Amino acid sequence: MTDEVDEHIIEAIGRCRIIIQNGKVVEVGEAQIKDCPLARRFAYPVPDLNRESVKANIEYRIHSWGMCTPERVVLGSEEFVGFGASELLSFGLHAGLIDAVVLACDGAGTVIVHKPALVQGIGGRMSGLVKTTPYPEVIRRIEENGGVVIDKVHARLDQEAGVKRAYEMGFKNVAVTVALPGDAKNIRNMFPGVMIFGVHVTGLSREEAELLVSSSDLVTACASGAIRDVAGKQALVQAGVSIPIFAITSKGKDLIIRKISQGKEQILVKTTRLPSLGDQQPDPLI
Repeated sequence: MTDEVDEHIIEAIGRCRIIIQNGKVVEVGEAQIKDCPLARRFAYPVPDLNRESVKANIEYRIHSWGMCTPERVVLGSEEFVGFGASELLSFGLHAGLIDAVVLACDGAGTVIVHKPALVQGIGGRMSGLVKTTPYPEVIRRIEENGGVVIDKVHARLDQEAGVKRAYEMGFKNVAVTVALPGDAKNIRNMFPGVMIFGVHVTGLSREEAELLVSSSDLVTACASGAIRDVAGKQALVQAGVSIPIFAITSKGKDLIIRKISQGKEQILVKTTRLPSLGDQQPDPLI
């Protein structure tokens, strides 16, 4: 442990700003939306997006798998949503479509992993990480499973540096999760072949959505009306309806199609104009 303040900041469940210190939720901001169909299906459901219910959900995550504590569980195999970012990227590793994933982990910062269970264990349980504190225990677990932490002293969040390190390590087919449109553009310019997955997009402006979509292979819609409009019109494939994932490029499309082909679920396939949205959407879309 460093002498930094033990503090973690995340944005989750309607883009609430949540501060966790010493394993305790000390601040919960107001949600920017009133209702989310995905939040109602969480392991610890959030039927009403208010401070009390959001705090209870985060406390459940802390107690269940050590989020934002030294006890953080980093391995997992359970799929929380069929076409979530971690589910698709862990499948991509398993199928050999990608060989390394750069993502953010509480207690470690930006990490490079090549084991599917590490992608799902980290990414399936984390959303909207803004700031974190390094924990040697968490970093050790990641490294014991073949992962690389790019900044073990400060747990820096730097996806561009993570992609650079991954290529320096010899990985050829790298994927990265990116939340900031400007970062996505910079990473695309520097590393044209990387697979970029745009995440945590609730609240993006139209201009930001256009920038992120133009730089990404896949984008999750979250509660963003702009992403549904911009990405939906350009997408080759849409996976899901209430919280869609849009494949913008053939590389993104191939990942989704391959996951569908190896799954056991019943699937409806039809050609249509995108986006195709049902009546179960986040409210409001922002």
